[in-house]
Amino acid sequence: MKSSIKRIQQLTQQFHSLLLSIIFIALTGLSANVLAAGGGVELKHMTVNMSDKGALQRGAKLFTDYCLSCHSAKYVRFNRVAEDLDLTEKQVMENLNHSDAKFGSTMTTTMTKEYAKKSFGALPPDLSLVARSRGVDWLYTYLTGFYSDPAKTTGFNNIAFKDVGMPNVLWELQGTQEATFNEHGMVEHLKLTKEGKLSEAEFDREVRSIVSFLSYIGEPRQAERKVLGAWVLVFLAVLFIFAYNLKKEYWKDVPH
Repeated sequence: MKSSIKRIQQLTQQFHSLLLSIIFIALTGLSANVLAAGGGVELKHMTVNMSDKGALQRGAKLFTDYCLSCHSAKYVRFNRVAEDLDLTEKQVMENLNHSDAKFGSTMTTTMTKEYAKKSFGALPPDLSLVARSRGVDWLYTYLTGFYSDPAKTTGFNNIAFKDVGMPNVLWELQGTQEATFNEHGMVEHLKLTKEGKLSEAEFDREVRSIVSFLSYIGEPRQAERKVLGAWVLVFLAVLFIFAYNLKKEYWKDVPH
């Protein structure tokens, strides 16, 4: 009996050690991914509210107006966007669909591979999962981080993606930012030197809307997942109470 108890205790300790190792590896990998995504830049933070349909609708409009001409979102369909964002087929086809795509079609760019390679050197990446791979903080920092750089063909550079080949498509809305650099050649501060069509607060709202929409298309059911996750945690908490009391009942007569 004593040998069995000792063996159980040894297995429990081994399990705890294994669990701690897994958690350590996961956290180490997460930290590495965060640093890689940020590229050493301190990212601006933003939160996404999937229940804010107004922001998601604005983001969908801005995405199709400014992004879809070059980037595709081939894993999401127009009719799915309409259903999730409380839009009618007419609203989607008139405001979001700028090509001859059908209502049930995926959101693909009209840019050809030949033109993309000639203009940018490569086909601009699909943005369906960019929020999941880069993170919303990176996207927010990137879209607000363009600054004037006469040495670049596009006339702009970016604090989150140095020497990026993408032009600053939102410059008319934002205006032009100038960068000041520290002694190590890193961007220290951005200052708006030429105003755009929108105020800083208005532009910030629009960028947050775009990022929110990109977050949505990366995981359309994330709102439902979060609600389900809360219920799962409640279930596990109740189950833990029963499991703990059952454990006490089994072990009450076992000498320690």
